[in-house]
Amino acid sequence: MVAMVLASLVLGGIALEIVSPDQFEYENAPGARSAKTVAAALNAALAASANPQATLDAFSDGLGKTESIAFRQPASDRPLVRIADSRVPHWFIALLNIPDIGTAYPVAIAGHHVGDVIFTPDLSADIFEKWIGFLAITLSGSGLMLMAALSAHFTTGSAIRPLEQLQHGLARLRAGEYDSAIPCKGPPEIRKSCEAANQLSLTLKQLSRDNRTLLRRLVSVQDDERRELARELHDELGPLLFAIRANATVLSEATPDDAELRAPAHGILQAAERLQQAHRRILEGLTPLYVQDLGLAQSIDTLLQNVRAQAPQLTLVAGIDPRLNDIDGVLSQTIYRVIQESVTNVLRHARATRIDVDATVREDEVVLEISDNGVGFLPQTPFGRGLTGMRERVRALDGILALSRENGRTLVRCRLPPAHAGAEEVQST
Repeated sequence: MVAMVLASLVLGGIALEIVSPDQFEYENAPGARSAKTVAAALNAALAASANPQATLDAFSDGLGKTESIAFRQPASDRPLVRIADSRVPHWFIALLNIPDIGTAYPVAIAGHHVGDVIFTPDLSADIFEKWIGFLAITLSGSGLMLMAALSAHFTTGSAIRPLEQLQHGLARLRAGEYDSAIPCKGPPEIRKSCEAANQLSLTLKQLSRDNRTLLRRLVSVQDDERRELARELHDELGPLLFAIRANATVLSEATPDDAELRAPAHGILQAAERLQQAHRRILEGLTPLYVQDLGLAQSIDTLLQNVRAQAPQLTLVAGIDPRLNDIDGVLSQTIYRVIQESVTNVLRHARATRIDVDATVREDEVVLEISDNGVGFLPQTPFGRGLTGMRERVRALDGILALSRENGRTLVRCRLPPAHAGAEEVQST
């Protein structure tokens, strides 16, 4: 709008520059003709007068010197125009390009040039009139452009604001926020789009709820299958491994002098011990059977003690909130699994010298943070199989699992609601 106002001012100035000289000449042409008539009459009167000088003096005194038409003695300079109005800015007067329209008509006595009847027009009124017209045109044009700009602003604003609200609403949908409805305002087309987006939000919300319910049921089924498999391994394979080890021990002790029998028996005994160790690791990987007996906090402490035993060169600093013992069910299994998988990944891949494990119960969430000073990971690295499974478990409980690199340390941060209705729902099903 400012550019349009400036353009109108420039165009107006150009128009005044072109048109004003002709207008001044046209408007003052009658005065110039009157001065010519007066000069002709004066010359006739002087020619017929017995005392021309007296007649000239009387004419000069009667005509005066302040009017547009006056008599003056012969001079070399040409008559100019007069501008006596101080209300018009000088820049505007300079813009008008005023021509020199003053004229002089000679007066003679007996053939001798004694003076001139001059016409010196006063252009103050004409210039003031043009100044007022210029202001009127400028102000009216600016006002119209301002009204047009305001109208365009409010008209486009009534459409842009609903579009911005629609954009923000779609961004919330993309981020997984389905509870905030988009206001249905603006033109009919935008209102229809907002209504469609709100319907989509309701559909996505229902699908998300169904997806979380399905994930919780899958997690529950997986845990049940793991517990059943662990129970069978413990009940079936455990006694067999114990029997093999016991018989190998008896066989080794029964033949102390027979080297041919003692060496195979000793090999069977070592193999049985390794099988028992692998059996315990498999059982622990399938399900931490002692969580319900020891409590979650003590189970995590036991897990970290086993880590210290496996890697004595590793510094492990733990802060375990004792209020974790108040948590059970699927939530306790998920917390244990997240810590177990994170620590296992550090031992396998990070080449770290220090691990920090923090598990804190807050009013609105359980926060787990497992960090290490290892080699880290490449940007955009996808989760491995273990962390992917943990993320699905966390999603099933409406939690968040994130892997990041901060201050030279790899950080696994997990946030879980302290008590989720879905857990009881899954257990009851």
